[in-house]
Amino acid sequence: MEVLSNTNKVRRMMLLGSGELGKEVVIEAQRLGVETIAVDRYEGAPAMQVAHRSYVIDMLDAAALRDLILTERPDLIVPEIEAIATDALVELEQEGYHVVPTARAAKLTMDREGIRRLAAETLGLPTAPYRFADSLEELGAAVAELGTPCVIKPIMSSSGKGQSVCRSEAEIESCWQYAMDGGRAKKQRVIVEGFISFESEITLLTVRSVSGTTFCAPIGHVQKDGDYIESWQPHEMTEKQIQQAEAIASAVTGELGGYGIYGVELFLTADGVLFSEVSPRPHDTGMVTMVTQDLSEFALHARAILGYPIPSVRQIAPGASHTLKADREAEQFRIEGLEEALSLPNTQVRVFGKPATKPGRRMAVALSTAEDTEQARELARRAAESLAIVYE
Repeated sequence: MEVLSNTNKVRRMMLLGSGELGKEVVIEAQRLGVETIAVDRYEGAPAMQVAHRSYVIDMLDAAALRDLILTERPDLIVPEIEAIATDALVELEQEGYHVVPTARAAKLTMDREGIRRLAAETLGLPTAPYRFADSLEELGAAVAELGTPCVIKPIMSSSGKGQSVCRSEAEIESCWQYAMDGGRAKKQRVIVEGFISFESEITLLTVRSVSGTTFCAPIGHVQKDGDYIESWQPHEMTEKQIQQAEAIASAVTGELGGYGIYGVELFLTADGVLFSEVSPRPHDTGMVTMVTQDLSEFALHARAILGYPIPSVRQIAPGASHTLKADREAEQFRIEGLEEALSLPNTQVRVFGKPATKPGRRMAVALSTAEDTEQARELARRAAESLAIVYE
């Protein structure tokens, strides 16, 4: 089946996953005249609040996903999360649909095994030592081989869910169960990574467009339980580190192909830069670019996937982001403290509008700029601490 291009009418974009990052992508796409459709597994997701229309489906259900796409016939299919029936996307791409950046990229990066094997075994990029395990017994063997401490992650999860540090043999079983509880798509498989001593973690936003490959200034970030708490841009790096980081990012994004923004996660160590993970979409740590760059990561993604040029990316100020997270599950709540947070200089707040809270769920983010990143981090921290989730 050939899908006709909408050359004489408004282009239609379907977003698969409609969280806070997808919400910003929808807004940027609409600014360029695109019709937007938001899809997620629950009603009232952030991007649904701004899209032209929305649907609630199980995106891991290949038949349901295919039926919806065949009904809407979007010009662009834009995955925003990992938990999607990617085999269906591969088939649809073969039939003429345009998956962003490519169906192969969505499939490979859906689980940590595919992308780690591509990076380390196919491309020969430097990574932490790793093993995979399909059972508690195999996990024990992998931990014994790599030693403790080590990091254990489900091969597919989002926002650090199911990720833990195993510090002794006695913790293996609890780490396995935590990974099983936090993983998606009911895959009973984990990756075990040897613990490496790193100076910092960064995200290198890498944009592939008709203008070529463009890099944003590196973003530093702090994680807790595998999920980011704060980020800042730029992160200080030596020229050698920048060259190594850009070479790694170019290699992995070049192999995955397509147009759009990639969030390439890297470790900076005393021995060089190591590849960690990559997301073929805007990255949560990159929310800081809404105040630090002339074009945010969302504007860059929209431009790139629509085939428009990106001649350069200009940083307008050092800045930082700091998240507000829930500590319990609730459907009745409100966010207070906006007046105090917004009274701080050069500070903005994004309230995501999620319909319910869950432990560890991001509900808002504070964004600040300053003369340097340390001042910006302090401002963003103060703003985030001014906010509070009040449960009713």
